Amino acid sequence: MDPSFPRPLVMVDTALFTILDERLCLLLTQRKEPPFERKLALPGGFVHVDEDADTEAAARRVVCGKIGFDAPYLEQLFTFSGATRDPRGWSVSVAYYALIPASLLDRSQTAEAFPVEALPALPFDHDRIVAKAIERLRGKATYSSLPAFLLPATFTMNELHRIYEQTIGVRLDKASFRHKILEQGIIDPVPSQFRIGAHRPAQLYRLANRVLTAFERKI
Repeated sequence: MDPSFPRPLVMVDTALFTILDERLCLLLTQRKEPPFERKLALPGGFVHVDEDADTEAAARRVVCGKIGFDAPYLEQLFTFSGATRDPRGWSVSVAYYALIPASLLDRSQTAEAFPVEALPALPFDHDRIVAKAIERLRGKATYSSLPAFLLPATFTMNELHRIYEQTIGVRLDKASFRHKILEQGIIDPVPSQFRIGAHRPAQLYRLANRVLTAFERKI
């Protein structure tokens, strides 16, 4: 590499979403080092060229290191770059977004969840990253199995319906939703397994495929 060409800083940032109290929330961690020491920010870090096979590997390493567990669903979002986004110099950040079931949050000692409508001021250009991630998440949720990755391995139809509503941010007719979901074939009933509650037992379902599946038409 020609040393006469300055190299930009190369990093990854991750927007991690979960559902708490029936609200779409973002996970933030407190920065331990300058710049913006002790400020809440998206989990992120530099790419380790001697360790990371690619930026996805770097993002997964960052999530595991700063949150305490791997993300069940992780997708590349966008690349943010420029001379002013980081006070340390010209930088490139490959941003990812991930979906974290609330049941995993007990494993983390560092993550704090904030409703996406009530986020604190964020350093760097993390507000731009978050806005882009919310737009992508809510848009993709209307035509794919994406919201189901916010649920445990098994779930009821009512739980799936609520998670779609909370992710997209709109009310969805229950009967129409059930028909469309079953029509798409993205979930399978778990044989002889039911959730027992105050009303009649509810059939448990699971994703037919743990890979993101697109619908033929929007929810």
